[in-house]
Amino acid sequence: MKLLLKDGTTIEGKSFGANRSVAGEVVFATGMVGYPEAFTDPSYAGQILVCTYPLIGNYGVPSFAKASEGKPDASPFESRKIQIAGLVVSEYSEKYSHATAKRSLADWLKKSGVPAMSGVDTRALTKRLREHGVILGYLSSTKYGHGVSIFKDPNQENLVARVSIKKKKIYGKGRIKIIAVDCGMKENIVRSLLTRGATVIRVPWDYDFSKERYHGLLISNGPGDPIMAEKTIEHIRAAMKENKPILGVCLGNQLLALAAGAKTYKLKYGHRSQNQPCIDLIGRPSFAPPSRKASDGHSKATKGRCYITSQNHGYAVDGKSLPAGWEEWFVNANDDSNEGMLHKTKPWRSVQFHPEASPGPTDTAWIFDEFIASLKK
Repeated sequence: MKLLLKDGTTIEGKSFGANRSVAGEVVFATGMVGYPEAFTDPSYAGQILVCTYPLIGNYGVPSFAKASEGKPDASPFESRKIQIAGLVVSEYSEKYSHATAKRSLADWLKKSGVPAMSGVDTRALTKRLREHGVILGYLSSTKYGHGVSIFKDPNQENLVARVSIKKKKIYGKGRIKIIAVDCGMKENIVRSLLTRGATVIRVPWDYDFSKERYHGLLISNGPGDPIMAEKTIEHIRAAMKENKPILGVCLGNQLLALAAGAKTYKLKYGHRSQNQPCIDLIGRPSFAPPSRKASDGHSKATKGRCYITSQNHGYAVDGKSLPAGWEEWFVNANDDSNEGMLHKTKPWRSVQFHPEASPGPTDTAWIFDEFIASLKK
């Protein structure tokens, strides 16, 4: 098997997935564990993923839990299928061992129709991606030569429409009702809201929820260029006119920013890892004990704190483009890119990272606590 890059590079390796060829955007992720969760994350749609951790497949793949009415998938997966277009690893472990393992990674990839290649110097490939930036690629199972026609930029497609659910679903029976706009939503977002006693009304990316009765709006993560989800942006603007409380997560941060009038841009190689450091510029919102609140309603105790976060995105909000009334909430300690924002007087806030991280740290799970508390208040 070969990986052809648009810059003319050809990399050879051994196939251990489906015997087919795919085009996509070649990106890298630095996570050390959690490949079943990562590979099923809809934010990876259209991407050929390079894993920097050298050993993949050593604990196999668990089985999917049976989907039940009104409940999210109980398995560790973030969706019901593999979302990555293709996979490139340094070393694939054919022998696996784990209490929950039901099959090998190779078997899962083959049955899902996802090609994969091992025996690659992923360190060298990652260095190339860091220097050059994201590169279009073609993972080929045949003797394919370079040609412009084989490369396809997935960001030219509305990937959100591809991965979003097709009809409304309702989970839970809590008093607090939350509209969750599925732009490629991870299952753990639904789980996180349900464990906090909410009713989750999960709707497609282009669903007009203006006639729904709800307390708060959550805009989920998802793949691709945020400007492609134009209908979602329109519906967010309508909710803002009604002063509805809003929480954006990952792509939701970008969509809320666009709805507010800010700008987004494509990152050189994106943030895809479980260890991105984010600095809190303002402090936790006003639900901390009164003795620890700042005069502006935010806790002094957490201002300046650096959180370790899980992320998966290729675009970011231009923090300098935020309109009047908005301010940056978090910034990335590595590159100073925007990691969250909030409105000074309205109940609108968002984060670029994943508070529900799966896999990854749960240091920022309190963001869901604050959101639910604000709705109850």
